[in-house]
Amino acid sequence: MNTSIPSHTTAAPAVPLLPTGVPGLDDVLGGGLPALSFNLIAGEPGSGKTTMAMQLLFATATEERPGLFITLLGETSLKMLRYQQCFAFFDASALGRRVHFLNLSEEALSGDLDAVLARIVHDVETLRPGMVVVDSFRSLVHAVDSDEPAGSIERFVQRLALHLTTWDITSVLIGEYQQQELRNPVFTVADGIFWLTQDVDRNSVVRKLQVVKSRGVQHMPGLHTLKMTAAGVHVFPRVPAQHGAFPAVSGSRLASGIEGLDALMGGGIPIGDSLVLAGPTGSGKTTFAMQFVQAGLVAGESAVVAVFEERPDVYLARASRFGAAFTEAAAAGRLRIIYLRPLDLSVDETLQEIRDAVAEIGATRVVIDSINGFEMALAPTFREDFRESLYRLIGTLTSLGVTMYSTVEIEAQDQVTLTGYRVSFLTDIILSQRYIEVEGELRKALIVVKMRGSDHSRTFHLYTSTEAGITLGRTLSDFDGVMSGTPTRSLRTTP
Repeated sequence: MNTSIPSHTTAAPAVPLLPTGVPGLDDVLGGGLPALSFNLIAGEPGSGKTTMAMQLLFATATEERPGLFITLLGETSLKMLRYQQCFAFFDASALGRRVHFLNLSEEALSGDLDAVLARIVHDVETLRPGMVVVDSFRSLVHAVDSDEPAGSIERFVQRLALHLTTWDITSVLIGEYQQQELRNPVFTVADGIFWLTQDVDRNSVVRKLQVVKSRGVQHMPGLHTLKMTAAGVHVFPRVPAQHGAFPAVSGSRLASGIEGLDALMGGGIPIGDSLVLAGPTGSGKTTFAMQFVQAGLVAGESAVVAVFEERPDVYLARASRFGAAFTEAAAAGRLRIIYLRPLDLSVDETLQEIRDAVAEIGATRVVIDSINGFEMALAPTFREDFRESLYRLIGTLTSLGVTMYSTVEIEAQDQVTLTGYRVSFLTDIILSQRYIEVEGELRKALIVVKMRGSDHSRTFHLYTSTEAGITLGRTLSDFDGVMSGTPTRSLRTTP
């Protein structure tokens, strides 16, 4: 008898997934909402539960398999529609054709769970919807008479779930729950659980989403930023999904745009690397970054610049001193200047906007000016893990094959510090600027501190920053103590 195990294996059948219509949510769910699943959207009032469910309904509804939205003791259908129609996803022409509404307030107020279930069964069998949303399921719990036998809610949930799965439909229940209520029977029955929260930190409020449970798919763990916009709910995945293969390492280099600097870096900036330029205020960091962008634009490349400390028109006006390259590239769609200043910004929102801009214009160069401004623009809850934020930002962008150029300001009196934020290990290249006193005159010096996998100069060079740009000067090889800010000349002897 042959007892050998076959060398081939049969792939497990994939669960059909439905597009949710909520930007970013499909990535968090591993591709979409599992078809025929029984789901719960839970959270506190105002966290976006109803709007998210409404987006799901409009995205999946068809005339053959319409969507059914059932309201219980929450707001009436008319009142809800008055506000939901303000969102871009809302399609008034779909009402009564592929999207239907059912109000069960009278049945719910009576506390008669059998009557509620019977009405749901009747309308579902009549309409044959593809998706059913019940809002708010939690209100039934408060409506049930205290004399009702123990376990009636549990039995109702189980019977409702049985009916919904028997009808071959996808269902969503909306409820207001607290974290300590996770043992509620509805959480056991549900195939998917989406938990929406609002985090208050000082004067900032940030909405977040957590997929607590999702059967049949491999979802992204962790908390994901959620925004309410004119378009509806927008989810920003904590780790953006990577679509396609990582770009191959070419070994080619990009010009820095500053004469003489490429030679100090062994031939320029390796494509796909991340460079951080650190220096005190007034040391010319933005000018260095502008010349990096200009070099790319002149070469026919595209670039994205994220600014946090000045508006795009001001940035373009300052860059115009280098010629017409910036304004011409902006008009031609090869330069995108992203202004990110709100004080409740999230890391994921920033990352998504930069990624979208890179994809839209095919950018090869990205500038972050500056890391300090980026931190200040974030909501307080995101500043606590700023190193992790930078790690995700740099890692995700360089994985796209673009070359990053970030500026960071350090305190002038603490010039021994290289970059601040303890992020030196996150970047491939570090350029450090210093103010030094030479013969009673305040001068500026630059050194290449670090370059991964490449040889580079280890000597300080003087430089000047003028309206014409950055000009490298002589080396300071005949001085000691440059790092201290007060170097002393030392006579060198040739052995």
